Amino acid sequence: MKKLVALEPRVAGLKEYEERTILEDEVLIKVKFASPKPGTEVVDFRGISPFIDDEFSSEWNMFMPREAGSPRGIEFGDLPLGNMVVGEVVEIGSEVTEYQIGEIVCTYGPIRETVVAKGVDNYKLRKMASLDSWKNAVCYDPAQFAMGGTRVANVRAGDFVAIFGLGAIGLIAVQIAVNAGAKVIAIDPIKERRTLAEKFGAIHSLDPITEDVGLKMKEFTNKIGVDSVIETSGAASALQASLRGIAYGGIISYVAFAKPFPEGLNFGREAHFNNAKIIFARASSEPNPEYPRWNRKRIEDTCWELLMSGYLDCSEIVAPIVPLAESAEAYMRYIDQDPSLSVKMGVEL
Repeated sequence: MKKLVALEPRVAGLKEYEERTILEDEVLIKVKFASPKPGTEVVDFRGISPFIDDEFSSEWNMFMPREAGSPRGIEFGDLPLGNMVVGEVVEIGSEVTEYQIGEIVCTYGPIRETVVAKGVDNYKLRKMASLDSWKNAVCYDPAQFAMGGTRVANVRAGDFVAIFGLGAIGLIAVQIAVNAGAKVIAIDPIKERRTLAEKFGAIHSLDPITEDVGLKMKEFTNKIGVDSVIETSGAASALQASLRGIAYGGIISYVAFAKPFPEGLNFGREAHFNNAKIIFARASSEPNPEYPRWNRKRIEDTCWELLMSGYLDCSEIVAPIVPLAESAEAYMRYIDQDPSLSVKMGVEL
């Protein structure tokens, strides 16, 4: 059997493996479809993740150096690639009662022919009616961060909302904000992504390379500015434009896991006058900003319901779809070298 791994920084490959015997509380899934996580995962793939030499301390709530002699946080050669899988349960442990052989399920997992998952008290192992909705299912993870970002932004009916970065998270955020009654301005340099955002209901779409986005945000709102921004791109220019185009006292929901900014980001000028509130949104952090009413599980449950009901549509977000045999070359091309060619790559096994 084959699995997709990072052999070294920016080099993906397929390696053979033998699946281990499952435990009493586990299930074995034969994977039919899978998808990587562009954005966060590519930081690991390129070997520039802060988790390589540091670790995040829950005691200090900050990154701290790893202890001398301890293994690095990311080791290449056999580093799994991939984020979500959809497949069929083909084996169950003796303690598993919630799942049956032959059921279709979705869960977190790397891109490989089989995945072992816990089958007892594991709400992240989601049952599906059929394989027909697999594209929505593999967007389960980005949907959570899109929902977390829109909730932090306090998006309400009638609001003007600017969404920077139209990857999977951004395009799902467009749908959530539009469905909430907001007037969405979608921003991305890639025309195909802007077109898709308009299809999802954005009233304006902007190319940040050729247009003064901050000024346009003010023009579209009769000089008031947008009520909130959902920033998923991680670009310094996007944050700068947000600070220019935000309404006085508006919220910038910063969803992106950004890389270090280059020199030139200016917190003077408009930022000094617009009194913006920058909130770093992360749906998986606990306690949730709206705890105890909301927590990670409630976000996940809600996103799954919206995806499986068709309230959210990811059928055109997942593309291209490549066979496992071509996944290494496709990963390097679509995820790392030229992400403008894809929103969220799918893999068929």
